[in-house]
Amino acid sequence: MPDAAELILEARRARRALAPLGELTPADPAAGYALQRRVAERLGAVPPAGFKIGATTRQMQEYLGLPGPAAGFVPAESLRPDGAAFRLADFVRPGVECEVALRLGRDLPFGPCSRERAAEAVEEVFAAIEVVDNRYGDFRALGAPTLIADQVFHAAGVVAPPPADWRGLDLAALRGELRVDGRAVAAGHGRDLLGHPLEALAWLAGSGAAEAFGGLKAGQVVWLGSVTPAIWLEGPCAVEADFGPLGLARLRFL
Repeated sequence: MPDAAELILEARRARRALAPLGELTPADPAAGYALQRRVAERLGAVPPAGFKIGATTRQMQEYLGLPGPAAGFVPAESLRPDGAAFRLADFVRPGVECEVALRLGRDLPFGPCSRERAAEAVEEVFAAIEVVDNRYGDFRALGAPTLIADQVFHAAGVVAPPPADWRGLDLAALRGELRVDGRAVAAGHGRDLLGHPLEALAWLAGSGAAEAFGGLKAGQVVWLGSVTPAIWLEGPCAVEADFGPLGLARLRFL
């Protein structure tokens, strides 16, 4: 009988909705992160290339049935170059999110972390798009621990070239606009990410994901969360996440 990690990966390979795991369902978020670690091990993604943070707003937490923010590991194959093309057929139900992302210049060990300490570990900050995939059907029936185990909708992502001096930018005040085929479909601000994007990084350092993967490592890329709701795509299109002085991230779906 397949174990829970294999059931998750089988559903992805078949591009079908993940069914409830029954008696294999992780009991709580900590068990969900432990199962996520086993999924990463099966994919050869330990240590991961980075992390994504989801549900940074109360609205999204209630929508997804999560008790707070949640994080997922990002494997190296998820890191796609700016302007990358994706095939709709490779996803169950793809969507895009307008994100601030960063690259760590030094390790952040697991444990309580202040925004100031988090900022000291950051090398680059950039505009980004996360590609998410609703591969769950009724995700409330799955429960929050299983969503965590399956990387909280993560599928892939792109990051824009970094600005020369991100420390000169007011990250909380930055406005991000998500455009599909040139039409603005949603917008938000950096402060929508737990009050400040670097508060999200500080949260990640003390999260169950950081505990499961032995802390955050230099060189890892972190998607800090979306300033807009996910926009689900119905057909081929071009997508842009425009954060003004922070940069413009782009991708296409074919």
